[in-house]
Amino acid sequence: MGGESTTRTAPRSGGGTDAAQVGSRLGQRLSGLAVALGLLLFLGGFAWGAVVYRPYTVPTSSMSPTIDAGDRVLAQRVDGGEVRRGDVVVFRDKSWVTNANVVKRVVAVGGDTVSCCTNGRLTVNGKQIDEPYLPKGSLAETKKIPTVTVPKGRLFVLGDERQGSLDSTAHLTDAASGTVARTAVSARVDAVVWPMNGMLKRPTGFETLGGLSRPGPLRTIVLLIGGGAVLILGGGAYGPIARRLGGNRSRARTEPVGAR
Repeated sequence: MGGESTTRTAPRSGGGTDAAQVGSRLGQRLSGLAVALGLLLFLGGFAWGAVVYRPYTVPTSSMSPTIDAGDRVLAQRVDGGEVRRGDVVVFRDKSWVTNANVVKRVVAVGGDTVSCCTNGRLTVNGKQIDEPYLPKGSLAETKKIPTVTVPKGRLFVLGDERQGSLDSTAHLTDAASGTVARTAVSARVDAVVWPMNGMLKRPTGFETLGGLSRPGPLRTIVLLIGGGAVLILGGGAYGPIARRLGGNRSRARTEPVGAR
């Protein structure tokens, strides 16, 4: 009859409904598993980072341009015996007339002979050291360093901004020739996190003198936290997406047939 319209409903199959319900339950279980695993990775990464790393704010520009004044760094807690040449370390030495943490670069260790400057370069054990981390156009040192043999168990440290850094060169007249005890070191800087400059570059100029320190687990920790966040967001989004898709399928089952 003209003016009347009918609605044709697509036939429903009991088997199809059961399959959809099974698929929905499986999806919900996988979603819950993803969220649980994501939380484990996310919280585990933060917990690992809190145990291994300590944050520091660097108050001076003595490590510029590697680390500027006010930068926030993450430093791995290490024993002083793990420190190698080229490491940027955090230490506290009362003989330096300061009770604050100091951040400097280790250029020589116990038994090394260090001096400056031959052709504008730092010399350690007779080898000139390439130091690309220094400010562009600057010399390895602004004043001559007499030859110093570093006592066993101690470190010779310099700031990357040599002109204004109160480092070992400012304490050469001390009994230990400006060196710092390994036991005074509490951490090794891995990265500048604010501003987000990332991981410190490897000090390859010291490779000819022996092995460099291995990077800490910071990259792995960041991957765990990032991967956990993705799983949490993905698993949490499953419910709303599944409901929307289910609604679309329900509407698609009912089709208007047109007026007759």
